[in-house]
Amino acid sequence: MQFVVNEAENGKTVRDFLKLHGVSAALTARLKRMDHGILQNGTRVTVRAVLQTGDVLSLAIEDEAANEKILPFATEVEAILETEELAVFNKPPFMPTHPSHGHFDDTLANALVWRYRDTLPHFRPRFVNRLDRNTSGAVLVAKHAHAAARLSRAMAAGEIKKTYFAVLSGIISAETVLKTGIRRREESIIFREVCAPHEGDLAITRLRPLLARNGHTLVELTPETGRTHQLRVHMAHLGAPIVGDDLYGTACDAISRHALHAATLTFPALESGETVCVSAAVPPDMRALIAMLFGEEGIALVEF
Repeated sequence: MQFVVNEAENGKTVRDFLKLHGVSAALTARLKRMDHGILQNGTRVTVRAVLQTGDVLSLAIEDEAANEKILPFATEVEAILETEELAVFNKPPFMPTHPSHGHFDDTLANALVWRYRDTLPHFRPRFVNRLDRNTSGAVLVAKHAHAAARLSRAMAAGEIKKTYFAVLSGIISAETVLKTGIRRREESIIFREVCAPHEGDLAITRLRPLLARNGHTLVELTPETGRTHQLRVHMAHLGAPIVGDDLYGTACDAISRHALHAATLTFPALESGETVCVSAAVPPDMRALIAMLFGEEGIALVEF
């Protein structure tokens, strides 16, 4: 990564410059140990060096070695947006985000290691948001540690927003905000349940019904917190579980997964600070379900 020092930054030390640009103390410490970690106009310097207008400050923020635990998996995933700092991908359903028991080489992480095998040979996927295996949609990935740290801070500050489309089993006629606690059900490592806010992790979901027909509702969901299974648990709590959710509702012959899609992702661009909003196209299985239940009117509501 390279920075060009502007007039307002003239006279600052490298240490102060890095703090100004959000470089974490941990990353700064790692750069200081590297032979080419911090270069001022091509020459290695310490963090005490003083910068002048027009100087080029280069940081070796790329990973030094690949993560050998993540094997490359030769599959294409749609890239919605890509910059030198980050990328957003439209994760298909049935693909886990990262490796876990039983899924060592068929995940989004494996696919991205394969994608960047030539251009970023030491690439390590750093997911800013994660989706369940059966949830499709937009996933934000930082390409290096500095970008990951800045995006994580943006997430903690509430500057990253997500909206989802879901099809519910039941009729919801009005907008609502669900504010509950969510906790792991006793003796279960997977199942979550609603509880009083002080008895679990606070979970807030905004729901906006888009279209109700045939005993089902097409909704837009906006989570203000990021708890495990939050949207699925909240919809079941309303008495209108997500169609096809065999954990919190019932399986469905019309779709072989829960009908939940991460449709939009809004976040601050690292280069400019401007707000970026990206949209992920709804996959064919969920489009077919929406067409069957709501017709062309429903399809029009989920198209971008």
